[in-house]
Amino acid sequence: MTVKIVNARTISKISNTLGKSHPMLGKIHATLGAPPLWNREPGFATLVHIILEQQVSLASAKAAYDRLLAACTLLTPSNFLNFTDEALKAIGFSRQKTRYCRLLAQAVTSGDLDLDSITEANDDTVRERLTAITGIGIWTANIYLLMVLLRADVWPRGDIALQTAWQRLNRQETRPSAAELEQIAQGWAPHRSVAARLLWHYYLCGMPVLSP
Repeated sequence: MTVKIVNARTISKISNTLGKSHPMLGKIHATLGAPPLWNREPGFATLVHIILEQQVSLASAKAAYDRLLAACTLLTPSNFLNFTDEALKAIGFSRQKTRYCRLLAQAVTSGDLDLDSITEANDDTVRERLTAITGIGIWTANIYLLMVLLRADVWPRGDIALQTAWQRLNRQETRPSAAELEQIAQGWAPHRSVAARLLWHYYLCGMPVLSP
């Protein structure tokens, strides 16, 4: 089965296409250019990193992740399971995220989740297999699809940075809900992954006021 992905060669072209068809995205592209690809390595370690990013700042999650990497030679499921709860707490894991990552490590170790096999699966199958693990919700699954598997048409519903970026871009008084922005994003199909990257690009560049 062939799945559509975004790569370093196509992201600029797709950004330009989106910008021509959708004025608000066009403002971002015209001012800031195409967004970075932000690709991550597939596998257990990256999923742990994404779980750490749930509902906290990227900086906070990265700090905890970096401390975890410093504490072990290689971040594998079996090595992760060797950490005590106390050690993970000292690294920066909450009790909840400790549980989630243990369950993920156990699923990979037992073979209940085969991360190699999902790389070629369709988007819905990837979501189904990932969200079967407690602690991996739809946002985490979509971030894995978008950032790791580089799928072309994924919208990470509920991403606060995207909602904040859209609010600022449109000079709105309130932030759109997850459902409202998801509805808007339907108009960006089949390139929703790049649309999300453009909005993240804008957010991470400090959300400057763009000319009308």
